[in-house]
Amino acid sequence: MIDALPTLPADDILGQALAWKKDGRKVAIATVISTWGSAPRPAGSQLAIDETGQMIGSVSGGCVEGAVIQEALEVIGSGTPKTLEFGVSNDEAWEVGLACGGKINVFVEKLD
Repeated sequence: MIDALPTLPADDILGQALAWKKDGRKVAIATVISTWGSAPRPAGSQLAIDETGQMIGSVSGGCVEGAVIQEALEVIGSGTPKTLEFGVSNDEAWEVGLACGGKINVFVEKLD
């Protein structure tokens, strides 16, 4: 019988967001709510962003992450949550040398 492999501790994204909030910072949480095709992070992945742009976690990586951070800063300012959609079709992916396309939807909300 093989023993279960130890799991590495995950970043405590929500714990850090709450600590920032307790320090008086304004914070937003971005959560991957759905994916289709090729997506670097599964549904449920989270990113916390404070009002200065400091972050912990990940919803995708690359240019999508930057766009999510920008949107999160707007959500912090307005207090209005939003759902973001990022994607590339299979045809577009093939044109730039990727095997397949994908799509992710990310929900961004202010932590109150």
